[in-house]
Amino acid sequence: MKNVKLKRYHSAAWDEPLIFERGNKGERGIIPPQTDIEIKNKVGTAEQLLPKNMLRKTSLDLPEISQYHVLQHYLRLSQQTMGMDLGIDIGEGTCTMKYSPKMHEQMVKRIADIHPLQPEEHLQGIFEVVYKLEQFLKEISGMSKFTFQPGGGAHATYTNACLMRKYHESRGELNQRDEVITTIFSHPCDAATPATAGFKVITLMPDENGYPDLEALKSIVSERTAGIMFTNPEDTGIFNPRVAEYVKVVHDAGGLCFYDQANANGILGVARAFDAGFDGCHFNLHKTFSSPHGCEGPASGAYGVREELAKYLPVPTIEFDGEKYYLDYDRKDSIGRVRSFYGNVQCVLRAYAWIMSLGADGLRMVSDISVLNNNYLDKLLLEIEGVSRPYAEGKRRLEQARYSLGKLKEDTGVGTEAIRYRLSDYGVQGYWMSHHPWIVPEPFTPEPCETYSKEDIEYWAAAMAQVVGEAYEDPEFVLNAPYNQVVRKMTDLSILEDPDRWAPTWRAYKRKYNK
Repeated sequence: MKNVKLKRYHSAAWDEPLIFERGNKGERGIIPPQTDIEIKNKVGTAEQLLPKNMLRKTSLDLPEISQYHVLQHYLRLSQQTMGMDLGIDIGEGTCTMKYSPKMHEQMVKRIADIHPLQPEEHLQGIFEVVYKLEQFLKEISGMSKFTFQPGGGAHATYTNACLMRKYHESRGELNQRDEVITTIFSHPCDAATPATAGFKVITLMPDENGYPDLEALKSIVSERTAGIMFTNPEDTGIFNPRVAEYVKVVHDAGGLCFYDQANANGILGVARAFDAGFDGCHFNLHKTFSSPHGCEGPASGAYGVREELAKYLPVPTIEFDGEKYYLDYDRKDSIGRVRSFYGNVQCVLRAYAWIMSLGADGLRMVSDISVLNNNYLDKLLLEIEGVSRPYAEGKRRLEQARYSLGKLKEDTGVGTEAIRYRLSDYGVQGYWMSHHPWIVPEPFTPEPCETYSKEDIEYWAAAMAQVVGEAYEDPEFVLNAPYNQVVRKMTDLSILEDPDRWAPTWRAYKRKYNK
């Protein structure tokens, strides 16, 4: 990494007001055409057509601003972000931040005007795309039936928890089977969503190798076990080769097994959920299959199950009778809808296009390159003083691994959060640390998927080495970072934990902070 030259970076820093604080009375970006007076007299106005209890009592109070100034505003904001098109997103571990081809974005624009309430004969094209993507995912996972209704990975795990509840209810065992098992290094939604669905959650801790403790699992399964929901590889990057043994333990106790495959990027074409005995799994189309995250959305959690559980999937499903595609609502055992209509079709189309462009061999190559990239970065990071990687000493990781800066913190007082801030001063997006609780001390979790080149990986590692070196030389300097970003520093992070202080809307902001 000695030959890697770090870039001179400084983010744009516009002192840009909120859109509601811009503009002037009477300014317009567009003037909608006026309704013909004869039509208005015949049909009526919106106020006349809507029930009185649905009419606003006050005006919308929207900003009045010209097109030119709207464009200015949003372009300035875009210059103040460090997205995939500008930086290296290797640090966003377990998010699988990858390049989404611009051609796929153009394809999505072509379906922007489709409305899900159009007659089915008008929607045959997009139905075909959804149906064919389902066939691809069935082959990739081994499952028998998929739904694209869930709005993201956590929503897919919640759908699974609801299906698990319905399954045990149909067998007259719901009152008895009230416990769901997960693991500490699985995604937190694998604990949160069954809890939301009414289950008691039991969490397995790792053994000395970082695997969920198999003997502990055997000791906690019982007639109360509804199932297990866990991630493999977990967020340590360790793939559990004995996963079928865990499945057998739960099946022998009468429970169902759900495979959280949000971390599937390193095992496409290598390992399938069905072959390990799982009853259900999900993929994040906005991760593994290249549909962009879009700042926490739009997302799609594709959820699939084996044949015996297919009858419980949400309605409607998209079917093909040999001549036409149609929505099937006639599913009496279904858990019902988990979202309006039939899913985020924009994500579905991008994923379909991505798979079609790669083919089966290309999907396998995605995983091969991802694993290679991760292990190259692993080699570079472990050469940096103060960086360690706990568990499974000497064993390879797959596509993301959780590292520790615990030694650096002991040596200098500089922890992972300060390193993350300083890293952004070199044009590298600050990394993702870890879910809570921090089992790994002072964690960080990079994930260099197949998108990134050898040069990208070396730059990211060189920036990390530079910042850690700065921490050893001048801890106070790193603790005061960042220096080259739009916002100097978020000093009061308690607002993120306090709903009483959130202001997700302009009205809430005015009420809470402008009184």
